[in-house]
Amino acid sequence: MNTILITGGTGFIGSHTCVVLLNAGFNLIILDSFINSSEKVLDNICELANIKDINQTQRLIVYKGDFRNKKILNLIFSDAELKNNNISCVMHFAGLKAVGESNFKPLSYWDVNVSGTINILKVMEQYKCNNFVFSSSAAVYGGLNNNPNEDSIARPENPYGETKLTVEKILRNLYFSSPNKWRIVFLRYFNPIGAHESGLLGEDFNNDATNIFPDICKVALGKKKFLKVFGNDWPTPDGTGVRDYIHVMDLADGHFQAMQYLLRNKPQVVCLNLGTGVGTSVLELIRIFEESNSCKVPYLISHRRIGDVACLIADNKLAISKLNWFPKRDLKKMCQDSWNWNKKNPNGYE
Repeated sequence: MNTILITGGTGFIGSHTCVVLLNAGFNLIILDSFINSSEKVLDNICELANIKDINQTQRLIVYKGDFRNKKILNLIFSDAELKNNNISCVMHFAGLKAVGESNFKPLSYWDVNVSGTINILKVMEQYKCNNFVFSSSAAVYGGLNNNPNEDSIARPENPYGETKLTVEKILRNLYFSSPNKWRIVFLRYFNPIGAHESGLLGEDFNNDATNIFPDICKVALGKKKFLKVFGNDWPTPDGTGVRDYIHVMDLADGHFQAMQYLLRNKPQVVCLNLGTGVGTSVLELIRIFEESNSCKVPYLISHRRIGDVACLIADNKLAISKLNWFPKRDLKKMCQDSWNWNKKNPNGYE
């Protein structure tokens, strides 16, 4: 059975993907610093994957550390070789991801997202592991195209998006340097929300998230008085930003299908959008959340944020055709599953 290394495996998207992979029979190695996540996530992953004791299984091995540290990367790969458990693919979720923060801490974003990824790729080359799934972002498109496909012009409007696009360029360079060796896919996903329907996994809103959905849940829980809506003067039907929201489990399924696609096909580099292809404004999202969960989310209009764009909706036709993947869960399900997680875990993973 293939062994997969997952960086950032206890984060929001990484943890849900771990459950999908474990339940599909893969062995996993997680590397995580736990700076922006909790070690308690591991217990919940084990419960959902029917692992009784994480200390007595080869199905899930965990290393605590930073992916910028080559020593720990070498340790992971060498240990796997010694156990005849060679790593066949790396899924790279780890990194800094707050658009707004990236404007004020650009050096941190370039160091972690770009330099750290180069470290991983160097160690992969050393150990002849040439299958790589990269967690990219629709932020690479900027505001030039409301409904971008993978060939649309990429012109990020913030350092976060710039770092993602730079890694994509590095990956293309790497593939073309050895076109018969590397299998690479980078997934530009849009706005992941929702949670595992069990309520055991979700987005830990106690961290300083800057995306909208954790704040909606904080307001609904009474932890905040109101939601800030950043701008009502955008060129959209109701003046608020329009985004393509996708259920985190659909995103996890997309990562699984992308990896399967790589392992079954010849060396190549592929870029794919993962989204629903449906746009929802901030005010629509608030309304659907309220209706789906019978609660209220008071809001106030604030100024636009630096780096935001008016509208961004995925053209997902290429992912559908290549991966035989399609998002199954609608916005109502996203809101219900997220609210279920938040009600059961009002203090996140504390």
